[in-house]
Amino acid sequence: MYEHMTFDYILDNLLSRVSDKVDKREGSIIYDALAPAAAELAQLYMELDININLSYADTADGEFLDRRVNEHGIYRSPATKAQRKGLFYGENGTFIDIPIGSRFSINDLTYTVLSKLTAGQYILEPDDSGVIGNQHFGTLLPIDYIEGLVSAELSDVLIPGEDEEDDESLRVRFLTEKREPPFGGNIADYKRKINNINGIGGVKVFPTWQGGGTVKCTIISSDFSKPSAELINDVQTIMDPEINKGQGLGMAPIGHTVTIAGVENKVVDVVTKITLSADYTIGQIEPQIIEILKEYFLSLRKSWANEDQLVVRIAQIDAKILTIPGIIDVENTQLNGVNSNVIIQSEEIPIMGQVLING
Repeated sequence: MYEHMTFDYILDNLLSRVSDKVDKREGSIIYDALAPAAAELAQLYMELDININLSYADTADGEFLDRRVNEHGIYRSPATKAQRKGLFYGENGTFIDIPIGSRFSINDLTYTVLSKLTAGQYILEPDDSGVIGNQHFGTLLPIDYIEGLVSAELSDVLIPGEDEEDDESLRVRFLTEKREPPFGGNIADYKRKINNINGIGGVKVFPTWQGGGTVKCTIISSDFSKPSAELINDVQTIMDPEINKGQGLGMAPIGHTVTIAGVENKVVDVVTKITLSADYTIGQIEPQIIEILKEYFLSLRKSWANEDQLVVRIAQIDAKILTIPGIIDVENTQLNGVNSNVIIQSEEIPIMGQVLING
């Protein structure tokens, strides 16, 4: 807004108010007297421009974005802890029970046993909040001695941990709520309530899917994968418990019978042929291709909640592969054995399957 208020512009304005009978050249008394004031005013205009941007939700960040959205009853989502499945074995590989509250470590993270699922299978929670609690799998080491325990394994992610909501996500959520006000069980209301539940990365709402008063909500987990049965059950209980469905005992309005479902995986195999520069081999390039394909599939899953259906496109895959140094050309790309795009249905997400790279 004040980009034109530069040091030179301000100084020229100040000097223009001085009589031409006075020496106004650089180095003159009046020039040297006004120049420091012009510099301070230019700095003030820069700070004023920053402050104006911090006053509006579409340009504010950090604490100032928090203060703006808080005025409307919207708050930044804090970091949450993951819930993981732990498997505990005694002699001969049989499951054994362990005390609630037992602590285990893996890769510098400490997990605490919260509750029992079935014999030898428990829910564990890390001490640390955030996505770091989702990342490790494998052998757990007991911090304290547990009689009869031979081995322990950190297994499935039941409810993904989430990092603190970033500025852009908070901004989008705020602007969406202002443009699509949630009220009384409308689609925006269901989206708001479900998206605020720990472990949820997005939701699609299907009203009257089995007649009047029925609502289906399909969810994706916050790590943009198929949600666990435990997460689906948690959301079902919060929104409309299975017992006494439609009675208003959950967050859904009285008379709404809500069914919570999870997205299904659609595996997409990729076959392609590449031409390489003389100094490269397929063995060198393949890990980069796989990584760039993983990022592409993840970007599609992240957009799932806002799209009627997703499309895995050969053209985009070819374009991304061509950005890798050493690749001259790419051709004959096939998805699931055919030379055409793969359409992902409304309640599916694309998962990268086998990748075959020919040279």
